[in-house]
Amino acid sequence: MSAAPLLKVEGLETAYGASQVLFGVDLEVRAGEVVGLLGRNGMGKTTLIRSVIGLIAARAGSVAIDGREVRGASADRIARMGVAVVPEGRQVFPNLSVDEHLTAFAARRGGEARGEPWDAKRVYALFPRLAERRDNLGNQLSGGEQQMLAIGRALVTNPRLLILDEATEGLAPLIREEIWRCLRQLREAGQTILVVDKYVNRLIAIADRHVIVERGRIAWRGTSAELDADRAAWHRYLGV
Repeated sequence: MSAAPLLKVEGLETAYGASQVLFGVDLEVRAGEVVGLLGRNGMGKTTLIRSVIGLIAARAGSVAIDGREVRGASADRIARMGVAVVPEGRQVFPNLSVDEHLTAFAARRGGEARGEPWDAKRVYALFPRLAERRDNLGNQLSGGEQQMLAIGRALVTNPRLLILDEATEGLAPLIREEIWRCLRQLREAGQTILVVDKYVNRLIAIADRHVIVERGRIAWRGTSAELDADRAAWHRYLGV
C-alpha cells in the first residue's frame, strides 16, 4: 500500500447559501486502502462526497487527487481523473438496459493498471443476478439489482478511487450480503474505496480506517481495531 494519499482533503468548508455544513474537514484515502466514512444522518457525509467530486462548490480548503488540486474543477474533470461514485439512491437510468449501462459508461481511467480491467463480462461474473437481467431496463430492476448495477456502472470506468454513498441503505439482508461480498473482493483486488454505510460491524471487517463526521466536523478517526475497541464512540457519534 502506498503511503501517499490518492485523495487528500484539507480544511474543507462547504455551505448551502448562508447555512454552513462542513467546517474545516480533513480526510485522506491512500492508494489500495478502504476507508469508512461514518456518522448519523444529516451530519455532512453526503455533502463531503459531493464537495470532493465537484457537484458542490466548496468555499474554502483543498481537495487533491494524487497531489493535483481539484477544488473548483468540474465533476466531469474529476471523474476523468479516476474517481467514480455509487450515489445514494442509485440513480440508474430508467430507460437504459443493464447491458447499455455497462457499455455506455465503459472507460479506462487508471484503475485497470492494477490488473484485469473491468468490463461488462467481469461485472456479470461479480453479480450473476445482473447477467440474468442484462436486457432489463433500469426501472424493471429491484432496489438491490439497481444497487448492483450502480456499482457495476462505476467499476466499468476502471476508477482509481471508488466512492459508495450509503452502500447498503434500504436493501434486504440477502442483498446486503451480496454488497459486502463485493466490497471484500474489491478490497482483495486492491481497489481504493471510500464507503459510507451505517452497519459499523460490517465496515470494521472490511475497512482499514474510519472517519466519523459529527455536525460537519471530523469527530473521530482511527483504524478498524481502534473503532472496534471504542464502543463509547459508537454510542456517542453513531447511536449504535
